[in-house]
Amino acid sequence: MTDYYEILGVPRDASPEQIKKAYRKLAREHHPDVAGEDPGAEERFKDVSRAYDVLGNPDKRRSYDLGGDGSAGGGAGAGFGFQDIFETFFGAAGAQAQRGPIPRARRGQDALVRLDLELSDVTFGVHREVPVDTAVVCPTCSGTCCRPGTSPRTCEVCHGRGTVQRVARSFLGQVMTTQPCAACHGFGTVIPEPCTDCSGEGRVRSRRTLSVDVPAGVDTGTRIKLTGQGEVGPAGGPAGDVYLEVRERKHETFVRRGDDLHATLEVPMTAAALGTVLTLDTLDGEQEVDLRPGTQPDQVVTLKGLGVGHLHVGGRGDLHVHVEVNVPTALDDAQAELLRQLAALRGEERPEARLASSHSGVFGKLRDKLSGR
Repeated sequence: MTDYYEILGVPRDASPEQIKKAYRKLAREHHPDVAGEDPGAEERFKDVSRAYDVLGNPDKRRSYDLGGDGSAGGGAGAGFGFQDIFETFFGAAGAQAQRGPIPRARRGQDALVRLDLELSDVTFGVHREVPVDTAVVCPTCSGTCCRPGTSPRTCEVCHGRGTVQRVARSFLGQVMTTQPCAACHGFGTVIPEPCTDCSGEGRVRSRRTLSVDVPAGVDTGTRIKLTGQGEVGPAGGPAGDVYLEVRERKHETFVRRGDDLHATLEVPMTAAALGTVLTLDTLDGEQEVDLRPGTQPDQVVTLKGLGVGHLHVGGRGDLHVHVEVNVPTALDDAQAELLRQLAALRGEERPEARLASSHSGVFGKLRDKLSGR
């Protein structure tokens, strides 16, 4: 008579756990899909399976220990179960995942909504009311999916398990497989009278308004997460999240670079030469810009703290005013004569051209212009 204990490599007084552990180890080693081209692997796998079929069943093992062949005492444990193979290759956690009905209520999807903002909005922060089209709990059935006054019914095919078992014959003998129940789609229950308003979904489409406080300092591409404000899942399941993606509109006057703002101020040649105080309309209202006498083209005047607010921290960036000097292109005779007199006073009747030093500020500004900075 075949010694099944020897095949599994366990003593005759081995516990059920020791027998199962030995079987799993040998089954993994000798399974044809693992052993590859080993010609004897399939036969050894059959021997290991037959040994476990007997020793893994208390009634069969008792009959075998008394001198029988182990075929007696089929009972509830008779046959070689697919569950044992599943546990062997995927572990007990994977096998557990095959048991029990699928929850009908599931988490809803996240939503991405674009939020267009003006420069002033991202500079100071803003409160917005954002309309969104999403799924909400059905007000008629409250997410039960059933017509009011009715309730889900236990599936008569799987008896609430959500799965059905079928026996198939293979070279291993009788193999029991577990599949989702086709009658209830694995839920374990059926909806005898679905809610007519949501068609048995437990949720309906609706437009609602979300309130959001946008902090200062957000930029194009920044996403603001509104937890639990997304669409409700099937059967009234937990809601997903809403992500508001910021898109900052271009401003006609100011250009943003990080948290600093940049603007160009055009001044006449005389104002640059003599100096003046000009009024600039900023995001904070009118501000005075003091141009010193002899202000040069492309000179920058910085107004501290008039830029964009820093995200999540205090303070703001700066406003950089770039001076552009307008040189007159058309002069009448009187204006031309005045400029000639000015040139004579400065000894510039016949100015000599010379190249500026590569280390001078003029050259640096030219280099920046050519490089696109």
